[in-house]
Amino acid sequence: MELLQSVLGYTFRDSTLLNEALTHPSLGYESQRHRADNQRLEFLGDAVLQLLLSEMLFLHYDKADEGMLTKIRSQLVSTKALAQIARRIQLGGFLIMGRGEESNGGRERESTLADGLEAVVGAVYIDGGIQAAKNLAALLFQQQILDLGSSPSDQNPKGQLQELLQSLSPESPNYQITLESGPDHDKFFEAVALWKGHKLGVGTGKSKKEAEVSAALNAIDSPIIPELKNLSRL
Repeated sequence: MELLQSVLGYTFRDSTLLNEALTHPSLGYESQRHRADNQRLEFLGDAVLQLLLSEMLFLHYDKADEGMLTKIRSQLVSTKALAQIARRIQLGGFLIMGRGEESNGGRERESTLADGLEAVVGAVYIDGGIQAAKNLAALLFQQQILDLGSSPSDQNPKGQLQELLQSLSPESPNYQITLESGPDHDKFFEAVALWKGHKLGVGTGKSKKEAEVSAALNAIDSPIIPELKNLSRL
């Protein structure tokens, strides 16, 4: 347990809480005896993470709207994302589970790893309070949030632009390469984002895809989208 606490950057005052957070329900099922498992702490940890990540995203993305913040938070607390973090800290090796569950790959099962991580967060919150849980959330999730970029639209600007426009019409935007120059090893492209005859944005890049993404970002930030929304209401 000392090794895991070192990884978490937190030392428990009540070590039984950490033991409970690591105990998979299969241990009680197999022994046919009541044993405290991590399901209750998982429930609590899920709520604590929702709150702490909401605050982190709110502060990091000061221009993102509620819908975008909710979407990013959902990605961060998805089973797959939580399991990836659990693998990064090698949480599976610390889980306490029944032999049958272990032999069936329980230590690598995404749902088990995600539940265990949430339970650990819940245990830290109970043992050390909100500040301890906040420190742990920062340790576990800060890099993922930074990797998203300075703006959530950096993740999928073409998809975000399509969502914005589909609120006005089912028609999707399209992209045209308007300029291609330079030698094969150092190409330069210019692209334009178009929608229903409207030129929404222009972008450049070293590949067609990069230029299209740049055009989508330019379109998202341009004043033409609000203008189109106003026209659609007429």
